Amino acid sequence: MTSSVIQPPAMLGMLGGGQLGRFFVIAAHEMGYKVTVLDPDQNSPAGMIADVHLCAAYDDAAALKTMAETCQAISTEFENVPAETLATLAKSTVVHPSADAVAIAQHRVKEKTFFKEAGLPVGPFVPVMTESDLPADGEMYPAVLKVARFGYDGKGQARVASREQAVAAFQDFKQEVCVLEKMLPLDLEVSVVLARDAHGHIAAFPTAENSHLNGILDVSIAPARCSEVIKANAQELAKKLATKLNYVGVLGVEFFVVGNQLLVNEIAPRPHNSGHYTIDACVTNQFEQQVRVITGQALGSPRLHSDAVMVNILGDSWLYSGKQVEPAWDKAFAHGNLKMHLYGKHEPRKGRKMGHFTVIGDDAQAVLNAAKVARSELHIGE
Repeated sequence: MTSSVIQPPAMLGMLGGGQLGRFFVIAAHEMGYKVTVLDPDQNSPAGMIADVHLCAAYDDAAALKTMAETCQAISTEFENVPAETLATLAKSTVVHPSADAVAIAQHRVKEKTFFKEAGLPVGPFVPVMTESDLPADGEMYPAVLKVARFGYDGKGQARVASREQAVAAFQDFKQEVCVLEKMLPLDLEVSVVLARDAHGHIAAFPTAENSHLNGILDVSIAPARCSEVIKANAQELAKKLATKLNYVGVLGVEFFVVGNQLLVNEIAPRPHNSGHYTIDACVTNQFEQQVRVITGQALGSPRLHSDAVMVNILGDSWLYSGKQVEPAWDKAFAHGNLKMHLYGKHEPRKGRKMGHFTVIGDDAQAVLNAAKVARSELHIGE
């Protein structure tokens, strides 16, 4: 142990009060720490269970002063917290990840450029500052036009088959800075969630296989059903990326699998939706790792002890019949290997992440079959 290790019952800080922050609070409490959450929503899932909830904007000077004075270490669950906020707090307390790392992840052009300059494999892309940057019809289309900032879960992006469609989408996005990414013949999408501490030690969770619905993660399967070579390469590329970024914290790295090629898609400077399976299927989960990193404790084992399938539960499950109806939770709970996690959000909305469940077991196919049945019983994807 060194004096730089922050011991319980110290107060930790969390910027953002969504479900990722809520799981951080749970992990911190189990480890003996207290948590202050900063989030402007009085009904925030993390704020409801935190020791202190500062209900204020992320750039509120008084709230930041309180956090700086009372929290011995601070992290974030939301990459759209202003990087300036992290930089301000870092002047007086421990903050991970750094403002510099988050600033890169916040901006798709900076992010893609970083991947390329770091020597990481990335698909064809074009930064779009003005309409004249949009390429003529040809090799780049069909493509996806994405706003550079504040796009997530399928928001702020449009599929375009020609320059004419790209121009129209760019106008729809009010000519904000965008990136045009060539659509590729994907075989699979996979991700790696890892933790990297201040000494450069890395603990990577198993490579997960992901499928999306309407731009939102639907199902994650761990371990991924792809070749051992692809899984190992994803691990190595994620570690290389974290090291090049000098990243400290928990990082989600998404990849496209195109044939035998692995391409980096994007990063999330925080725990990741596709890493939720770690709560129930790994020795140490991604949120405990986040607590361990910012407090200077040794990283925990990321070992997978069960096959796992994680399924997101969106507000659609309450609204599928045309009126708001509570899902059939009893049917889900009837699956003995199913672990339910509802986030305590006060209002279901279409596309809003309300919870997830994970089915675990020692037979990968049986786990997947049970997850599919439970997914259907909760009217997910209907």
